[in-house]
Amino acid sequence: MSAGNRKGISLFALIMIGIGSIFGSGWLFGAGSAAQVAGPAAIVAWVLGAVFMGLIAMSYAEVGAAYPIPGGMARYGHISHGPVLGFLTGWAVWLAVAALIPIESIAATQYMSSWNFGWAHALFDDGAHQLTFAGQGVALVLTVALWLVCFWSVQFLARVNIALTLFKFVIPLLTVGALIASGFHTGNFSSAGGFAPYGWSAVLTAITTSGVVFAFNGFQAVVNLGGNAKDPGKAIPRALLGALALGLVIYLALQVAFVGAVPPEQLAAGGWHGVNFHSPFADLAKVLMLHWVVTMLQFGAFVSPAGSNIANVASSAYMVQNLAETGFFPRKLTQVHPVHGSARPAMWLNLGFSVVLLLAVGHSWNALAAVVSAVMVISYLIGPVAVGLFRVTKPDLPRPFRLPAAKVLCPLTFACAALALYWSKWPNTGLCVALTLIAVPVAAVVLLRRGERDLRRQLAPAWWMVGFLGWMALLSALGSKDFGGSGLLPNGLDMALVAVSAVGFYYLAIAAGLRAHRQGLPGPDPVLDTGRRATEPVQHQRLVPASRQPADLDA
Repeated sequence: MSAGNRKGISLFALIMIGIGSIFGSGWLFGAGSAAQVAGPAAIVAWVLGAVFMGLIAMSYAEVGAAYPIPGGMARYGHISHGPVLGFLTGWAVWLAVAALIPIESIAATQYMSSWNFGWAHALFDDGAHQLTFAGQGVALVLTVALWLVCFWSVQFLARVNIALTLFKFVIPLLTVGALIASGFHTGNFSSAGGFAPYGWSAVLTAITTSGVVFAFNGFQAVVNLGGNAKDPGKAIPRALLGALALGLVIYLALQVAFVGAVPPEQLAAGGWHGVNFHSPFADLAKVLMLHWVVTMLQFGAFVSPAGSNIANVASSAYMVQNLAETGFFPRKLTQVHPVHGSARPAMWLNLGFSVVLLLAVGHSWNALAAVVSAVMVISYLIGPVAVGLFRVTKPDLPRPFRLPAAKVLCPLTFACAALALYWSKWPNTGLCVALTLIAVPVAAVVLLRRGERDLRRQLAPAWWMVGFLGWMALLSALGSKDFGGSGLLPNGLDMALVAVSAVGFYYLAIAAGLRAHRQGLPGPDPVLDTGRRATEPVQHQRLVPASRQPADLDA
């Protein structure tokens, strides 16, 4: 949507969107899941996860403030390296964001199964640790209902989300206070195997698989919807910092309260692996006889996912619009309702994807969150690369926010993202890499159908990403058993190899971007090329066959 179509979301509303996304279903499950994986050391996982996500968010703050395009995370790869990498990274972003829509409904359904009704208990199979057929049906109904909340307008999105966020913000705080007041067992932090009973590799695994990355991923709503703010350049970085800082404080409080409130006799029976609540805070409150907390949490399990899904539906619609504007999705998906301002064709596509994902693999929050988090990490890779590349290729680009020490932080952030992908554990890494790389043959087919004769030239800027993802899948399969691998690479050596090779791939990405810019593959810049409207489809011009392009294009 063009600058003239922005609805003028205020800074406060944008911060509420970020907080509302961060406090979706992640807080309902993250503390319980992380404690089960890493024990009390899950506290460290939240701190490390916040640092990692902060680095990612700040790289997107620079790019997002410079290019305040709604759904811009799906466009930055195109601006940096051209159409193929743009579609590849945009595809990953879309998969990650659109998958959040059904997972929030799954979360609400799992908490619903804690109600004191026979039909509610039938929604979740405790033995299989997954939703029953009836549970999936309820999650499907909730998915459609929450989707309808966003069907009307961007302004309605902001108003509703502020109200929901302010309300649901109180619920985790009351939960923390109630759990601590019920009897806080400080011995839980050192008993049952100590502070890190399953080793520090479990702490790293918890970052990706237990909902830490999933929870803090709410920052992307600020980037993707920040283009609708009144002053995107200032609003985006401020909203990111505010939402992430507040999120970390509350998630740490939730984790500490959960660890301290678990009855010691339950830890003595099976350790932290034995603390297996399918509705963590509600089940724990039942054990502690905190019935009013149970009721509050059961109600909050609807409010929290609803607030997050408002931003998820809007963000994923913008993703589809951007992919359609670059020519890889049907052009019809760019249409915006003339009255309500919502991208309804894109929203219908996302609803269809959500339904398929829910019915195919949406059996439990924990299982789906682990896979979605890995895809999220892949979608973050282009952020630090774009910052480093644009500092060289676009020195005159207006930057309302500049990432400090970018020459150091950009490769470091890329390496952190690679490590987080590795910590997702095999086979999650292999599955997510395969899902992402589907975009490459799709892009090739689209280019050929549009008459592109020099396909090799178009694909060249994307090979570094293909090679990187393939290399990561290989390392994950051969890595230490702590991260699901075969054990051929011992623990320590595997992570060192991931980090060092990631830095090498970062500089390969910069080199590929420089070549793509020399060849003109990214096309007109939405900001610097003032003779062209920022919202006009960029890629259709670049998809003209090479034989019919200007003779000086490769100069």
